[in-house]
Amino acid sequence: MKKNQNKFSDTSLLITHYNRSQSLERLLEKIKLLELEFSEIVVSDDCSNEIHLNHLETLSKAYHFKLVKAEKNSGLANNLNKGQKAITTPYTLYIQEDFVPTEKFPEKLSVALRLMNEDPELDITRFYAYFNYPNLKPRSEGFSEMIFNKFTTDYKKFYSYSDHPHLRRHTFREKFGPYIEGIKSDRAEYRMMFSFLRKNGKGLFYNNFNELFEQINDSAEPSTIKRNFLRENNSGFMTITRNLYRLIRFNYDYFK
Repeated sequence: MKKNQNKFSDTSLLITHYNRSQSLERLLEKIKLLELEFSEIVVSDDCSNEIHLNHLETLSKAYHFKLVKAEKNSGLANNLNKGQKAITTPYTLYIQEDFVPTEKFPEKLSVALRLMNEDPELDITRFYAYFNYPNLKPRSEGFSEMIFNKFTTDYKKFYSYSDHPHLRRHTFREKFGPYIEGIKSDRAEYRMMFSFLRKNGKGLFYNNFNELFEQINDSAEPSTIKRNFLRENNSGFMTITRNLYRLIRFNYDYFK
């Protein structure tokens, strides 16, 4: 019998979910089609409504995942924290429910695990991003190490950490702390990014970051994240103003 090359016994898949059970099913079906096997799959739900919760129960039996429920809606930070607590394997592959891996992903996941096993100082490998990381040192097979330079003027320099699809060690929570709860999700990510930088986090970035995952936000199940108008306005003036603010705010927070 041919050995499944896509079986990752040292890795658990963590998926965060809120009121998007059709999107979750699409992700799980693609995982199955790619023949990806993990030590376990954990779906952390942020108190979805009854319709989606009933669908989750059905999906849990069909796809054999552990469902971690919540008594009340507490935000993405809490959802991440309680989901991670349920995992004990050396590695966690984290994916939000609106992402779908491509056929190229299994091979690159194998490479990422090998590189992280070879270098115990690596805390994370990022598979997806909205933009390229500005300072990269080539490593191997399409991956580069993120090099943080606090004096670089590009504000994108500080996104060494992102909650987009990534692989992280089980020690990540111990080293960088839990996600800060009780604040908006983008602020929680910002705080985690700062913890990652201040505690000298080290990670890899996949160079062709738009070929391993597709983010799907269709009209049937649109994104549940609501962002401020100023963050979404892409006019020239607002873009320059926003980027300047981010750079000033980052340097104020970093050097204070």
